Parts: sequence; structure tokens; C-alpha cells
Amino acid sequence: MAQVITDKRDVEFVLHEQLEVEKLAKHERFAEFTKKTVDLILSEARNLAVKEMLPVFKIADEEGCKLENGTVKVPEPFHRIYDLFKEGEWIALCDDPKWGGQGMPAAVAQAVKNYFYGANFPFTLTILLSHGAGKLVERFGTEKQKNLFLKKMYNGEWSGTMLLTEPQAGSDVGALTTTAVKNDDGTYSLSGNKIFISSGEHDLVENIIHPVLARIEGAPAGTSGISLFLAPKIWVNDDGSLGEPNDVVCTGIEEKMGIHGSPTCSLTLGGKGQCRGTLLGEENKGMRAMFVMMNEARLDVGMQALGCASASLQNALNYARERVQGRHLLAGGKDAPPVPIIQHPDVRRMLLNMKAYTEGGRSIIYFIGFCEDMIHVSKDPAEITRYQGLIDLLIPIAKGYVSDRAFEVCSQGVQIFGGYGYTKEYPQEQLLRDCKITHIYEGTNGIQAMDLLGRKLGLNKGQPFRDLLTEIRKTVEAAKNLSGLEDLAEKTEAISVELEKTADFIGRMAASDYTLTAFSHAYTFMDVTGDTVTAWMLLWRAVVAAKKLQEGAKSKDTVFYEGQIATARFFINTVLPVTFGKINVILTLDSTATDLVEDAFGGK
Repeated sequence: MAQVITDKRDVEFVLHEQLEVEKLAKHERFAEFTKKTVDLILSEARNLAVKEMLPVFKIADEEGCKLENGTVKVPEPFHRIYDLFKEGEWIALCDDPKWGGQGMPAAVAQAVKNYFYGANFPFTLTILLSHGAGKLVERFGTEKQKNLFLKKMYNGEWSGTMLLTEPQAGSDVGALTTTAVKNDDGTYSLSGNKIFISSGEHDLVENIIHPVLARIEGAPAGTSGISLFLAPKIWVNDDGSLGEPNDVVCTGIEEKMGIHGSPTCSLTLGGKGQCRGTLLGEENKGMRAMFVMMNEARLDVGMQALGCASASLQNALNYARERVQGRHLLAGGKDAPPVPIIQHPDVRRMLLNMKAYTEGGRSIIYFIGFCEDMIHVSKDPAEITRYQGLIDLLIPIAKGYVSDRAFEVCSQGVQIFGGYGYTKEYPQEQLLRDCKITHIYEGTNGIQAMDLLGRKLGLNKGQPFRDLLTEIRKTVEAAKNLSGLEDLAEKTEAISVELEKTADFIGRMAASDYTLTAFSHAYTFMDVTGDTVTAWMLLWRAVVAAKKLQEGAKSKDTVFYEGQIATARFFINTVLPVTFGKINVILTLDSTATDLVEDAFGGK
């Protein structure tokens, strides 16, 4: 069975028919990105993903990474892919061409990443971090720092990381103990230990640029006293040449459940007292700067999960069409021939569930990219604020909710293969293993739920949330005027009304004496919000499809458009009733989880 990474037709549908990204070409910033150019970019990305990245997906998982004499060796096939990435300038997709970026729309870049993560998530993870670190330099760096580092990071000559986590300071970043002491020449001597550093050391590049969170001597405790520094693996001289090694030493790599091709490192800074860094941005404002990278990373984690789900769905769909097993339920007699398992109702249910969450997640993430593009082309301050608010509100949904549902998709992808899915003969078990990390890093999904309730819901006095409801209701009104979608519009409108009431209730409870109880329901609230947003996206897709069918779609597209409407119907009719039940759970504000004393959990 040939592996597939994602649905090309659906990718094109979201970009060209749902979001109509070619309209961005009317603006000077994106003038060169016509439909023809976008399609060419997507074709090249897909070719790279299918022909080069996918064939080494399993090989890299089996080979893994090795630490030898302080140097981490990644799977050998990654070297060729990395060279192709540099050659094709695939690292800085949306960034300023002045620094080696391609300047493409963010929505298009999400589609490119969809192919890359679907083909080989562990490899593509290295690219994510290099870009994110480069973005910090571009946003907060001095001209000297930009000139020394940025172009080489964006073109892939050097790579980047994020040195944040410590043994005692995971989610609680403010507990970090890495220190920075200012030197006479304006540099800082750094000392500390960092763990769980993705691509913290590897042999793909000659130099790795580490953004490091540390506390300057005498700075306030907690996150308010954290600063951000740049500490290269090899010191970079003022003329851009490489100097001496910078006392950043890899002390170990993790043996992980998944993403075996991606080295997860423990690093010691200043073990010999010789680690130097330069301040990036302002003193004591490191966390504020790091969140620029973090928000990009959280959206990318949602895409990582979606890539796994996209591949698992396509593999399962192909397998279900080919795997002959069991007679049709309506076939008469014992002599009836066996049929492909896609003809069995439960398999069809699982496939449709996978399809709904994968396509809904794709639209959510691409839409966030589209909002970023609109910020760049809009000249209206109020419109820019509105799009930024939607991005901020939807980031925890894109990271938390989408990755939760993607893992379920990958699990059902194993289930459809049956016993074969549990073996390493097929890719489904690796996709499931790889996907799990998306629940954990860049802020666990529990933290995403807390962020949604504690920060994003009340952002700008709740305006982004009201703007989201306005967008949903625009789609609802469009659907009400299309034959066959009226009932779906009514049900989506009903859930949006209940979401609004629920948000008001849990928001008030979170700010009252019931804070702990409210936050014990934060995860359920994230699920309810995610279900509603997914219903909106699927209804939006159905509106586009229904209009195409009314206009007389080409015969080759008819089945695809009918599938869009069917997917929306399945989700709205079978998932949203459960969502109403989740809302009832929140409104009861059951306090058992917070009332229960620790000893009552049992065990020692």
C-alpha cells in the first residue's frame, strides 16, 4: 500500500475556494502570489514531501539519533533533505526577502507545512525551531545581531533552538535558575542546565544559535526578572567568521516515545565558565520576547498534529478501500463474497469522524494564517486589531483542541488497520506515537485551556470572542439561504448561542470565589469552543460547496462538494449534541475535582 500524506484536493479547496487567497495578490505585498504562483509553490512542496521526505519517514524512526563524543548524529537521510530545504529556500517562507525569506502569504505557508509535516514531522521540526529563533533575532535583535545571524539562520546555513526548559522549571518558567553575569565587553557569561531542547545539538549545520532564557544577577524573581540572550554553539566574530566553541555542551539525548529522528537534548551552558551570550531585546523582558516565538510555535504544533492526522486519514482511507474482509451486512447467504471494509458501517463512521476533524482542523489553522495576511495588507487599524484578536483567541484552539482531535484521528487510523495497524509494518503506529508530543510541548494542552479561559476569553474586554461569534453567524446566515443547509445553519447557530452563554458564565466564575472550580472545567470549555469553531468551519465549507453545486460544478468535482456537505452534516448532527452535554457539565460547576483532598485519590 502506497503511503499518502494529505489530500491535495482539500488543501486547494481551503486556499482557493474557502479563503480565496489569490485575492491577496491585489495588494502590493503579495502581488507576485497569483493563483498560478501559489499552485506552483504547492506542487513543488508536495513533490519534495512525497519524493524525498516520505520515503525516509520510517527509516529515520528506526535509525534514530546518536550522541557520539558530544556530537549528535541525526539519521543519515536527513542530510540530503536538509540540503534540498536550503536549496529550495523552504525555511523562511513568509519572511522578508531582505533576510533570505520568500515573503509568501501565511495561509499558503500553512499549506506547505501541511505537506511537510504529513510526510516527515520529525525532520520538519528542526526547521520550525530555526525559523522561530530567527524571528526573535529579526524582531528584537540589534542591527549587528541581525547582520551576524539572521540571513544564515533563514537560509539554513545555521540553525536555531529555544533554550527554555530546566529540570525544575518546565511549565513554571519563572523557576529557572540559569544565570547571566555582565562582562566588561557588554557580553554576558551564562551558566545553567537546559533540558528537552529539540535539535539542541545535531550535525546538519556547523553552528547552532541558541536563544536562552536566563536571569541577570540581581533581577526580580519570577518571570518578570527573565532576560533573553543569544548564545551560539560556536562564537561568531564581529566580521561574521566563526571563533572558538562557546561552552554549550550536549550532555545527553532523550529516548522518546516518538519523533525518534528529532534529537531532544540536555545542554549545559558554562560548565567550564566560558559560555558567552549577547542580550536580545531589553533586560527583564525575555518572556515577552519569547512569546513571539512561542505563539508561532504553538500554531506550528497544531500543524504538526494536523500533518499526522492528514497522513493517518489518507492511509486509512486507501487501506479501507483495498482491504477485503467480511460480507456486506445486507448480503444474503453464506456464499456472499467478502467486501472492502469501507463498506462496513462502523468503518465508514470512523473514516467520516477522521475526515471531519482533519478538514475542520485544516480550515482553522489556514484561517489563522489568513488572518495574519490580512493584518499585513489592511490599512484600517480597527480591522488589524480585529484580525489580531481572532488570532490570539484561536491559538489555544489550534494548538490544544486540534492536537487532541488529531491524536484521536491517528488512533482511529490504527483501528481501521486492525492488527496490522498495531505493527511496524504500516505507518499508522508511528503517526500515533509521533503525534502524542503535540499535547505536551510548547505549553501542555491543559495550559492551552487555562490560557483560553484565563487570558484570551477576556482579551480586550471580550471583543475577540464577540468577533468570533460574529464571524460564525455570518456563515450561519449564508447557510440559511441555501437549500439543504437550513437545518445545519440552525444547529450551528444554536451552539454558538449556548457557547456565548457558557463563556459568560465560566468567565464570571473564574473571576469569583469559584476560581479553582471554574478552571477545573477549563479543558471542557476548550473542547466546547473547539467543537463550535469546527462546526463553523465545516458549515463554511458546506456553503462554498453548495454554491458550487448550484452553479453547476464540473462532474469531477461534484462528489468532492457533496462530500463537504455530508461531512458538515455528520459533525453537526452527531458531535454537536455531545457538545451541548459538555456545556451542561460546565454549567453545573461540579466542584468534586477541587474539593477532594489529596489523600482521597488513594495510593502512596
